[in-house]
Amino acid sequence: MRFSVGVDLHKHQMTVHIKDGKNLMPDLCSKFRTTNDGYDEFTGLLTSISENKDCQIAVESTGNTRYFVKKMQEKGLSVKIVNTMKFKVINESINKTDKHDANTLSEFLQKDMIPEVKLCSKESKDLRAILKHRKTLKSATVSLKNQIHCTMLENGIETRNGQLNSIRGREKIIEQIDDPVTKTIVSNIIKSIEILEEEIKKLEEELRLMSEGDNAVKILQSIPGTGFLTAVKVRAYLDDIKRFSSYEKLSSYCGLVPWVQSSDTKSYYGQITKRGPQELRTAFIQMAIGMMRVKIEKNNRYMLSYQIMKRNKGSGKAIVATARKLTKLVWTLLTEEKNYDPFKSNKIYKSAYYVA
Repeated sequence: MRFSVGVDLHKHQMTVHIKDGKNLMPDLCSKFRTTNDGYDEFTGLLTSISENKDCQIAVESTGNTRYFVKKMQEKGLSVKIVNTMKFKVINESINKTDKHDANTLSEFLQKDMIPEVKLCSKESKDLRAILKHRKTLKSATVSLKNQIHCTMLENGIETRNGQLNSIRGREKIIEQIDDPVTKTIVSNIIKSIEILEEEIKKLEEELRLMSEGDNAVKILQSIPGTGFLTAVKVRAYLDDIKRFSSYEKLSSYCGLVPWVQSSDTKSYYGQITKRGPQELRTAFIQMAIGMMRVKIEKNNRYMLSYQIMKRNKGSGKAIVATARKLTKLVWTLLTEEKNYDPFKSNKIYKSAYYVA
């Protein structure tokens, strides 16, 4: 590779550093606006010096990286997205400027020392966007319900948990209020809750339409205790299971493996790393809790392992350990494209069910 291009990408502008591997021309450093005209000007510069041949770009993952990559690929340019979790040179640098960061990226790219990360597919991106919006609406609903509970308490009226989940329960709350101002406020809040709940239903219906025919979602739902929303969340944040060459890498990506410090003959294990998407880690925890709640077969090894660890370590650690074991099961099922079947006795399922 002759030309390595480091791009420090921001919301309004990007700083670019171009390095010639053959040292036939001096390094170039320039700034461009992150607009369509700015992207055209930048790609025009690259075309003029390299004709888009033997040229590669390195850019950190930011909010507008996907659009940047799209604009570069339209011009036939190759882009590497830097894994910031593994590339600490920029964050830990004393000299922290846009110019210096772009230069660092181009220099490490020239030496082929850039840890790369892949963008998720458009389908996974859309699923994540809807799931995040649904989570926002659910949080707003909970906040409004808590506001009603507080308002009722201020008026000396006790409310039960779950009373606001039914139409009759909401009507009963309004009937208990004597103060007209308070009744108006609570009625208005309940109307807002109903609007939010209707929007949440629409989002869930959209998720079902988008997941229709998705084999991964069907496989995940075959696992006892795994509902539709949990399955969609795992599918969205895993993207393509082929990214992970082993279940150990999937467990590590989910942040469900413990910290390890090893020196000489001693090894110390700490809490789980909690790296990777929090949503994915939470989904596996929900899968573990769901599996423990359903009446699955008596000799299920996940259940037996959970019960033993619960007695020794407590329910919290037992659930996390079960979630970590489920990453192995999920990786096996999605890799082999097979539904969960507790009565299978082939090596795939024996391996997946094994509890150390």
